[in-house]
Amino acid sequence: MAELSPIENVVFEAMKELGATNEEKKKTADDIAKKCNRPKSMVNNALVSLLQKGSVKRVAREKAAGYYIVA
Repeated sequence: MAELSPIENVVFEAMKELGATNEEKKKTADDIAKKCNRPKSMVNNALVSLLQKGSVKRVAREKAAGYYIVA
């Protein structure tokens, strides 16, 4: 897995704790932001970076996109 920045690491660990490990268990950026107690904008930036590194996947939905860990 690619080297993660401190905020990416916090977001990744929060996703693991939330159990966002497959498409059926995906979580929104709001869920993740609440879990790691960081601003949603910061979490969104980290999620975009994690997407580019291939560590998480994004699933577009009607309201909010869902994210889950693939690595």
